[in-house]
Amino acid sequence: MFQDIAPHVLNNQNDKRRAPRNGDYVLIGRNQQVVLTMAGNLPSYEAVAKDWAFNGEQYRYLLATDDIAFYWIDVDATEKAGYQIGATRSFRNLTPAWLGFGSATAAHLAWWYDTNRFCGHCGQPLHEGTTERSLVCDTCGQTIYPTIMPAIIVGVTHGDKLLMTKFLGGYDRYALISGYTEIGETFEDTVRREVMEEVGLQVHNIRYYGSQPWAPSHTLLAGYFADLDKDIAIELETDELAKAQWFTRDQIPAGDTTDSLTWTMIGAFRNKQA
Repeated sequence: MFQDIAPHVLNNQNDKRRAPRNGDYVLIGRNQQVVLTMAGNLPSYEAVAKDWAFNGEQYRYLLATDDIAFYWIDVDATEKAGYQIGATRSFRNLTPAWLGFGSATAAHLAWWYDTNRFCGHCGQPLHEGTTERSLVCDTCGQTIYPTIMPAIIVGVTHGDKLLMTKFLGGYDRYALISGYTEIGETFEDTVRREVMEEVGLQVHNIRYYGSQPWAPSHTLLAGYFADLDKDIAIELETDELAKAQWFTRDQIPAGDTTDSLTWTMIGAFRNKQA
C-alpha cells in the first residue's frame, strides 16, 4: 500500500528538526498548491537556494524519509521559468514510493500549518510547540495537534459476493462503502451506520483488516470486512452514490492500483484472502 516504503523509514518526530541541506525537498506554496519541477516533483533544496532568495528562517522543517528532509516555505506558489504549479493530491503518483509517501505526508503537515495560524478560542497567533508536534497560543494556553480525521472502509460480503459502490462524481471507479467516524463512535459503530445510511443494509461479524494513513484527505483509514445480515433489496443513498452492486469474486471489475486500502481489500477478497 501507499505507506509501504520499506526499507525506507518515515521519520515524523518533531525533535529531528535540522537546517536544510543538499538533497532535501521543499514545498513552496499554500492552500495545497505548490511549486513543482517540470517533471512533477518537488524542487530540491539546492535548486530552491539557487532560483529563489528565501532566508533560512523561512524553511520550516516538516519530516524526513531516512535522512532526506522535507521543508515548507509559507508563500503563495507562483510560476517561474523551469517550474510549474501543481496540486499536492498528485503526490500519490510520484516515484519511487518513498518519495510519493514522504511528499504527501509532508504536504499534509504543511496544510495543517497553513490552515491553523490563529487560536480558534481567542484569535491570537499560534506558534510551534517546543517539545512536541503542536501549535500553542501564548495568550490562552490552547494547544492543537495535527489534524487526522478517522474514517472507515468496509467490504460488505454475502458468501462469495462483495458489495461495491460508485460515487456520483469525482472518483469514477468502483469502491467500497466508506465514511468518517462521528463523535462518540467506535469504528465498528461507524461501519454499521455507514452501511445502513448508504445502502440500507445491516451487517454482523465485523472484522478488522488493516489501516492506512491517506494524506490527500488528511485521513487515517481503518478497513473492515462485515457479513450481510439479511439478503434484502439495496436502498441506495443517492446524495453521494450513483450505484451499489453485488459482484462474485470472478466478476469484480478491474480497478485502481493496490496502493490504496480500498483496492488492497478488494484484491484480498477476490483472491480468497479475506
